[in-house]
Amino acid sequence: MNTGVTRRLHGIAASPGVAVGTAYVIDRRKVNIHRRHIAAHEVDTEIGRLHSAVAVARQQLQQIRERIAPEASEHSVILDAHLLMLDDALLTDQTVDAIRNELVNAEWALRNTVEKIKELFDNVGDDYFRERRSDVDFVGERVLRQLMGTPTELPRPADLDGPVVLVAHELSPADTAALARSEVLAFVTDGGSSTSHTAIMARALSIPAILGVADATRLIATGDTLIVDGLRGTVTVSPSDADADAAGERGRRYMAFVRSLRSNRDEPTRTRDGVRITLRANIELPAEAPVAIDHGADGIGLYRTEFLYVDRREPPPEDEQYETYRRIVETMAPRTVTLRTFDIGGDKFSTAFRLPKEMNPALGLRAVRLALREREVFRAQLRAMLRAARHGSVRVMVPMISTVSELREARAELERAQHELTSAGIPWAPVPFGIMVETPSAVFMADVLARESAFFSIGTNDLIQYSLATDRGNEHVAHLARSLDPAILRALAAVSQSAAAAGIPCALCGAMAGELLALPLLVGLGVHELSVEPTAVPEIKSALARIDYREAVTLVGEVAMLSTAVEVESLVRARYEHVFSDLLANGEVGTFTETGTFVLPELLAPR
Repeated sequence: MNTGVTRRLHGIAASPGVAVGTAYVIDRRKVNIHRRHIAAHEVDTEIGRLHSAVAVARQQLQQIRERIAPEASEHSVILDAHLLMLDDALLTDQTVDAIRNELVNAEWALRNTVEKIKELFDNVGDDYFRERRSDVDFVGERVLRQLMGTPTELPRPADLDGPVVLVAHELSPADTAALARSEVLAFVTDGGSSTSHTAIMARALSIPAILGVADATRLIATGDTLIVDGLRGTVTVSPSDADADAAGERGRRYMAFVRSLRSNRDEPTRTRDGVRITLRANIELPAEAPVAIDHGADGIGLYRTEFLYVDRREPPPEDEQYETYRRIVETMAPRTVTLRTFDIGGDKFSTAFRLPKEMNPALGLRAVRLALREREVFRAQLRAMLRAARHGSVRVMVPMISTVSELREARAELERAQHELTSAGIPWAPVPFGIMVETPSAVFMADVLARESAFFSIGTNDLIQYSLATDRGNEHVAHLARSLDPAILRALAAVSQSAAAAGIPCALCGAMAGELLALPLLVGLGVHELSVEPTAVPEIKSALARIDYREAVTLVGEVAMLSTAVEVESLVRARYEHVFSDLLANGEVGTFTETGTFVLPELLAPR
């Protein structure tokens, strides 16, 4: 019930934009199920019910995929992933085993199986992998609703009374896709995160979304007026007319800001004095490739292939990988696509591998170490990449290299994969073979590694973690993981100089590439290939155009004399706060936060 009392709720800004509209609350909470013991002669009946429900769920997802809105058609791969889960033995076989062995009803067996699969992801530190547990939940819930005769679809657009803000406990990617063409102004959910597939879909559709708003469905009622601020991550319930008007105007200014940044998307990225910077995009799903093009990326600097290995009992077949890579390469052509071999292990979990439990997984069997243990799986991926290289410009890079021996062994597997394809008469194309520099040992050996690599790509997320001995997922020490720590800048300088001496490109694909405060230093250090999230490309391009290369080199020399991250941040802030202030047409001044994020008050605060 709308009390008329203004209340502000906080959540995760998963998709930018500002919307004002009427709330439409939908009950998408999990269905309640009860355990029921069955007799032995009922087992086949329950298994039959399960298979029928899976078949109907598959048909529903296929229908949603077919009618998906044109603006989200490239994101149908997300629904493809859910369809694959329905066919995965990990889900269905374990449920059938539970029905047979425990003599329980199909609903109870399925819910328990889903919970067990989700538990495998609970302790994963990597956001991307942790969010895949939500996909398991969405698929399981769809089948459960079918078993229980509960509606699986949200109300069709025709049932919505004018433009609304959709409020739900959680929305699946299928829900989001099905409503994409309806009069939905924004999404607000109790659960979810910025790395969920639902968030990715919302960003692709340019629909503001606030996820993880605790008790949103309890505190918001259908008919409430809402301001959904996808820039600040807030939802205002029952705002004053003045606040609603101001928010509407702020939303229009934001869209104008985005259009202005994207207006030069086809122009090359250059510094103020004309130095060319290659600006590529990091993606996790093939569906993000068109988003990268739309935002003006020069190519893909990092394609994380791990999603192919999640939620399945066995590694993906070579042909399936080839088709996935080919689609990305053809979409991006003639732009370059950098395919990273699987980075699994440590905090990145995959059910496709039987990984041992480790006392310190961050220092254990992960990435290239796992690849060199599972050489046949590794070569299958390399063969798929080599085949895809025939369709465009492809680079292949190996993550977590810590020794020269690992690089040589990985290259030997690439050469063996080439020989296997040639022997089988399968067409392929050669690829530049590079490495990610993200361990201290790789920094120390950068001069030697550069002589044996086609290119470097610095992964600052792990490099910062390992160099500063700081777990970025630990709330007690995460604040110590500062990208502008002098130790990190010295590491970047060493890697960049080694790459230059060997005449190979040196890119940076970690989160640091998207930090405005870091850009002048990266330019001055000679790191002139950057890769960021697709939607960040326009802003980073605009910021780079305001940096003078010669001044940036001078700044690096001054920073080299400083001893702490705070000192570095203070100096760069003093030099560049005014430089970035004109990112908005009216020149309103922005500020840097303590973490180095540049805040634009024109977008974040009402006038």
